[in-house]
Amino acid sequence: MTASTPLIIGHRGASAIAPENTIAAFRLALAAGADGVEFDVRLTRDGIPVVIHDDNLRRTGSLPQTVASLSLAELKQVDVGSWFNRTQKRSTSDFSGEKIPTLEEVFQLFESTDAVLYLEMKSDATQRDQLATVCSESLRARSFKARVIVECFDLAGIETVKRLDPQIKTAALFEPTLVTSWLVNSGRKMIEQALAAGADEIALHQRLASQQVIETAKAAGLKVVVWTVDDKVWVRRAQSCGISALITNDPGLMILEHNRLRPV
Repeated sequence: MTASTPLIIGHRGASAIAPENTIAAFRLALAAGADGVEFDVRLTRDGIPVVIHDDNLRRTGSLPQTVASLSLAELKQVDVGSWFNRTQKRSTSDFSGEKIPTLEEVFQLFESTDAVLYLEMKSDATQRDQLATVCSESLRARSFKARVIVECFDLAGIETVKRLDPQIKTAALFEPTLVTSWLVNSGRKMIEQALAAGADEIALHQRLASQQVIETAKAAGLKVVVWTVDDKVWVRRAQSCGISALITNDPGLMILEHNRLRPV
């Protein structure tokens, strides 16, 4: 692991070389030396938190159903590896048969490591409180709770997590489509919203991560995370302006650059 700023975090694992949000992708991120991983959590029909980005299975499971319409037992029958074999020519591995992991299975994988985990809650307003409650309860008794950051675009979800357990670290997510006039006032509107939600960190899409916004966020006491960056020039930029973490699809590439720039 890089063990210095910026942390290199695998976006949905090492998703450039393995099917996203699978145990295989998480293992490969660790093998590459990533400081941690980012992953997405949704609820099944029977209320079990599982790790998947999309609200449906069309892209990664070749099925029309939504995650929320299926039970855990039904979701465990879905192959979420074969699509990667068909679409990603870079990989020489066969990921057929990879399954959607539960949050518990991901936690078990990382429990004996020192990896940092960025848990993104994915829900609409109808499931917000339920998902926040389930995630908070899953973390409550964990010895590695301090290594987990719960993030969400829906800042009300962050507020709910903080209300349930103020000790859980949180990050407010922002992307350009959610922000109007984002350059105005050095990003102060985003930063005010993050602070109002009780966030400890602000996670910015790379297009929002101007020098002004970064400096303003840091001055307000927020750690700055930038996503999703696969251009290695971001490593030097992060080192120079104090970005805490870079979330990348290709942690191996970014770690090579991180190590190259590290002082001897």
